[in-house]
Amino acid sequence: MTISFTKYHGAGNDFVLIDNRSGIFDSSNSSLVKQLCDRRFGIGGDGLMLLNSSKSQDFEMKYYNSDGHEGTMCGNGGRCIVAFAKKLGIIGNETNFLAVDGPHYAKMSDNLVSLKMNDVSEIKKIGNNYFVNTGSPHYIEFVENVKSIDVVSLGRKIRNRSEFAPGGTNVNFVSYSKEQIEIRTYERGVEDETYSCGTGTVAAALVISEAVHPGINELSLQAPGGILKVSFEKTKHGYRNIMLTGPAAEVFTGVVTI
Repeated sequence: MTISFTKYHGAGNDFVLIDNRSGIFDSSNSSLVKQLCDRRFGIGGDGLMLLNSSKSQDFEMKYYNSDGHEGTMCGNGGRCIVAFAKKLGIIGNETNFLAVDGPHYAKMSDNLVSLKMNDVSEIKKIGNNYFVNTGSPHYIEFVENVKSIDVVSLGRKIRNRSEFAPGGTNVNFVSYSKEQIEIRTYERGVEDETYSCGTGTVAAALVISEAVHPGINELSLQAPGGILKVSFEKTKHGYRNIMLTGPAAEVFTGVVTI
């Protein structure tokens, strides 16, 4: 059997996307997902997404990490599947779609996609560092020079700490200055550094607003793969109207035999 796919990336965070409205793809086949995401023996990607039909929304997003297992919310993935849905003619420049953490609104302008994330009500302090769930769990650690950090080695240790069991956490290292905010992320499920992480960028932006620069409501963060912008409103109950904005670019299309 052959399946058509399209490869997208959002600031270097790359995904295999499949139009699965016909239900052709066996979503329970984790080994197949893992194989397709393999960069040597498959198409290659940080994850794979199925665009499924939805009775209540324009479409449903099913996201799988490159380890083959269904993941929690993926911000860059959400932005890429919106661009994919527009390419398929399912939506115009605005959409409401369903993800694992509920419904999301998104809009497109040129090659930029803005995705509305779920509200965040709590930011936890862990020693000198922070933990926040932005649809996926994220640990935030501020460092002096993020370029010098061994993200994979340190990230893996933190990801597997007992306090984050059983699911573990994503780990973000952030350098903050008046000139620039830089972020690097170790992602669980990928078990490696990714070129950017949407939910991690949102988490870091909220922590900066909470602990470093109170009152700020819009930030641009530089990841290895590009710049992502986060805007939000802070209330006495937490953060709402959180928008993640960045590029979503098609890389190539193809057909794979499975």
